[in-house]
Amino acid sequence: MLRFLEYLLIAGYIAVLLVISHWIGQQAYSWMPTEATAEAQKVDSLFSFLTSVGAFIILGLLGMMLYSILFFRAPKNDYSEGHPSRGDLKIEILWTATPTVLVLWLAFQGFNIYQQLNILGLGQIVHLHTPLEEPAYAVASNDKPKPAAETIEVFVKQWDWSFRYPNNVTSHELHLPVNLRTRLNMHAKDVLHSFYVPEFRLQQYIVPGRNIDLVVTPTRTGKYKLKDALFSGTYFALMDANVHVESQQQYNQWLTKAEQEATSIKNQAVAEYSQPPKTLFKSGWYTVAPEQRAIARSAVPEAMLQGSRPKG
Repeated sequence: MLRFLEYLLIAGYIAVLLVISHWIGQQAYSWMPTEATAEAQKVDSLFSFLTSVGAFIILGLLGMMLYSILFFRAPKNDYSEGHPSRGDLKIEILWTATPTVLVLWLAFQGFNIYQQLNILGLGQIVHLHTPLEEPAYAVASNDKPKPAAETIEVFVKQWDWSFRYPNNVTSHELHLPVNLRTRLNMHAKDVLHSFYVPEFRLQQYIVPGRNIDLVVTPTRTGKYKLKDALFSGTYFALMDANVHVESQQQYNQWLTKAEQEATSIKNQAVAEYSQPPKTLFKSGWYTVAPEQRAIARSAVPEAMLQGSRPKG
């Protein structure tokens, strides 16, 4: 009878643990920045699932320790050794099989979600154009990238982001129409950079000498911040750009306005570079001197284009 009550207690605890773990996993959605793309929803689903699994494991271990203290506590002055775990075939199989099944389950869940991202076109459009090579797609070669509504050229260098739109308007701000698939064709002029907007949940390396495409589908209007996720030197923290997700009408109005007006945006790296050093001793380390940004509607320098296009 006592053994039956113990099993009943364990079963009840597992049921409660599943409910609590699921609740914690749902709370994980609020720990991340606001979802702003269709791709972000899939990534957050994976994060929530992993959080639920982690909560179940840690609470389960705590429960096992508490259970052992309550039901397997040694009597006073009993210094004899307990049942040896080494050499016990059942225990060996249990703690080998359980982590194996858990890892395979997590791998399957992750693969399933990333397959859903491929349906959205993410895996199909991350490809590299290299000299004398065909585009290398992340899925089967007979699959073709889904069409995007618009293509925006992204140029990055130390210490500046710039964007060229279909009407040849060049800006230091990224504007995207909401609920439309937009292809970002990215070029790095000098060193390795990384395109990262936390709310988009997409991070893509930009390799010098290669054109790298990334399709994004914004779902929430607002203003976001583009960061370079790779450390690249002295002014790394200042290398950001504003990202505006807006309605199609607002996007078209901005394009028309940008085409007619020439605006200049302050480059914070230039301001920092022009100030006297705030340290007592000069390190003598080499750093790239930032250049003042050009006007918003100016054309992208041809040297940048040549540095990012493959030679054939």
